[in-house]
Amino acid sequence: MKISHRLVIIVAVFITCLITANTIAVKVISLGPLVLPAAIFVFPLSYIFGDVLTEVYGYRVARRVIWLGFACNLVFVFFAWVGMKLPPASFWGGQAAYETILGYSARLLGASFGGYLVGEFANSFILARMKIMTRGRFLWSRTIGSTVVGQGLDTSVFITLAFIGTPAFSLLLILNHWLAKVAIEAICTPATYAMVNRLKRREGIDTYDYETKYNPFAVTG
Repeated sequence: MKISHRLVIIVAVFITCLITANTIAVKVISLGPLVLPAAIFVFPLSYIFGDVLTEVYGYRVARRVIWLGFACNLVFVFFAWVGMKLPPASFWGGQAAYETILGYSARLLGASFGGYLVGEFANSFILARMKIMTRGRFLWSRTIGSTVVGQGLDTSVFITLAFIGTPAFSLLLILNHWLAKVAIEAICTPATYAMVNRLKRREGIDTYDYETKYNPFAVTG
């Protein structure tokens, strides 16, 4: 498949949303009775663009992009760690703040990466399979249905691995995160429709994964 500038833009935005979410997630915000990470409004966008990738370009392309996002995030985390370990200048007083924001623990990194991979692949797989089952109709059912499962797995894996055994862990915390992410996806459904329909017309493609290998580790097929 020829790589178009539209696909490049979507991939760039997808990865930017992912890295941004993982960076600002350290801040906890309060929205009335809800206590949520600041990334609550950013991370769901990666699922929306993930839906667009699978719906228009297919699971095979989405699989490559998911792994690319994983690799780019790993690069970011590595160099953030290098920057933290480098000796600060004597006049610079931001080392403690830098370590607080970018000093990821191994546990949080494992939880974040694990949740991302499980959630994104589940989201893409379900959307691709539902597209075949619905014969390309009812896009809303695919985007929301895949997000319900994908975000549910992502949130459950991340919060469980990151916080179980600590006072912060609770099933309510998982539920609040999951409901907020699904709500954002539902609210953005009209924008997703517009983006998908425009891309299909401009790109001249509408991929169905009839013979695709859904193994997330497959190199080809």
